[in-house]
Amino acid sequence: MIEDNLDIKTPEYVSIQFQLAGLGSRAAAFIIDQLLLSVFNILILIALYFVMDGMSSMPFFLTDSMLPVAITIIILFIVNGGYFFVFEFFSGGRTLGKKVVGIRVIQENGHSITLLSSFIRNLIRIIDSLPTAYFLGIVMIFFHSKHKRLGDLVAGTIVVHERKQKRKKKLTPIEKEIENRGLSKDDLIIDEWTLKSVGMKEWELINTYVSRFHQVPLEERNQLTKQMAEILFPKLGVEIQGQLESEMEDTLLVLYLLLRDEWEFEL
Repeated sequence: MIEDNLDIKTPEYVSIQFQLAGLGSRAAAFIIDQLLLSVFNILILIALYFVMDGMSSMPFFLTDSMLPVAITIIILFIVNGGYFFVFEFFSGGRTLGKKVVGIRVIQENGHSITLLSSFIRNLIRIIDSLPTAYFLGIVMIFFHSKHKRLGDLVAGTIVVHERKQKRKKKLTPIEKEIENRGLSKDDLIIDEWTLKSVGMKEWELINTYVSRFHQVPLEERNQLTKQMAEILFPKLGVEIQGQLESEMEDTLLVLYLLLRDEWEFEL
């Protein structure tokens, strides 16, 4: 089936184009995920076998214990039931299979998938799998104009192809500045929840800041840096007091690196 493009107008009135993932790519990702889960299930069952085999040499009153079986059932239920939900939320809409294929789940407004959306779409997966072999889900994805299964309809999500950043033969001035300062994403520790609270408006602010970084005099840049820090640092839980202008600059540049992967797309 032909992959379609979708234009989304964000709440910040920015138009972003996505390439919808069709049945083929989504099926490939799902098969990979199921193979990984199958390997995990087999390893757990093998471990259970050896545990039960080892218990056979124990005293009689312990050999009938079903505790290992109960623990195994609980582990299998949690892993198989929560795999898609956990990975899609905490890994930017990507399960391991989706990462390999190069697709991800996002909200219809173009933002990252939320905890509630991830929970709903994967809870409805039970219905999509009916009557067998994901028949209902396959039919929905094939015929729906946006390649949605029932879980996507209820959760308000879509599955799209990853948008690769443009390859550049040489570093941009701001990338050279970041490299010369020896900065990396690891220099700023922000939890996933806080990072997800940063939206398009904040990205546009930081993007404007770095684009003007080398274009304004030092004194004006210091003022701009303080203004940006006063706006963004409280939202991120970063302390402003006691920081020099150079330290605030470093923090803002690292924040740019963190947000760029999420918001800088090849349109």
